[in-house]
Amino acid sequence: MPLRIVFMGTPDFAVPTLSEIVGRGHDVIAVYTRAPKPAGRGMELAPSPVEREARRFGLTVLTPASLRGDDAQAQFAAHEADAAVVVAYGLILPRPILDAPPRGCFNLHASALPRWRGAAPINRAIMAGDGASAASVMKMEEGLDTGPVAMAEPVTIAPDMTAGELHDVLARLGADLMARALAALEKDALVLTPQPGDGVTYAAKIDKNETRIDWDKPWKAVHDHCRGLAPFPGAWCEIAGARVKVLRTTRGDGTGAPGTVLDERLTIACRDGALRVVELQPAGKRPMKTDEFLNGNPVPAGAVLR
Repeated sequence: MPLRIVFMGTPDFAVPTLSEIVGRGHDVIAVYTRAPKPAGRGMELAPSPVEREARRFGLTVLTPASLRGDDAQAQFAAHEADAAVVVAYGLILPRPILDAPPRGCFNLHASALPRWRGAAPINRAIMAGDGASAASVMKMEEGLDTGPVAMAEPVTIAPDMTAGELHDVLARLGADLMARALAALEKDALVLTPQPGDGVTYAAKIDKNETRIDWDKPWKAVHDHCRGLAPFPGAWCEIAGARVKVLRTTRGDGTGAPGTVLDERLTIACRDGALRVVELQPAGKRPMKTDEFLNGNPVPAGAVLR
């Protein structure tokens, strides 16, 4: 018998899971997401990606500013859901919310728990140079991503993979993983495994003050920094006095003083070795390949990026 589900999510990452749950025949009785926010040049109110998908399916959408009040908690309990599915929702679920569905609240998390609990697991995994990540389905507790894991699917992080690419892989994989977890939950066959106490790390939210590129670091650290922040918020530097986001890089050839441009392909020296810029985005413009950028903005060998 299909489960009665409350879905809670906001960004693009959550959309495939909502679509998959609906496609598998579950009864999604309500969708919780953030309220529309001003966006674009006209600053018109724009719904979240999850709200747009929910409207497409004709689902009930709720956008409370908080779940801590008695009214919000009573409204949630009134859904009489079997379970809740949470994917990058954005609000804290207090205990009365967690306890309301008799089968529990289940979160899709984009890391191999307990590594990278918290807000930015995809970015932090790549910025740290991790060679692997995972999509994990966890039964939620009051602690930050501390609940027992129901299912996990590992993913290899390729040497030049960006955060955006890993995001898309985990979103698709996670949608299928959550659907499989709910299928097991229907049959009372879902096995929960407590997270180990060792290997816990936290993925703090990305701060704008850590996005500037430091060429004085080893080339691999600079490379991981750039790809871990691509496409958003984007690692950046100044080229010819203008701010430029560096979206894609790879290992380059040569050595020199950190920040020195080594050739006509925008290979830049780091503390040890060099990094070649493959794709970038000047402020206010679209992303472009480095060759295209250099056609209109030549950067000679020997120039130093401060």
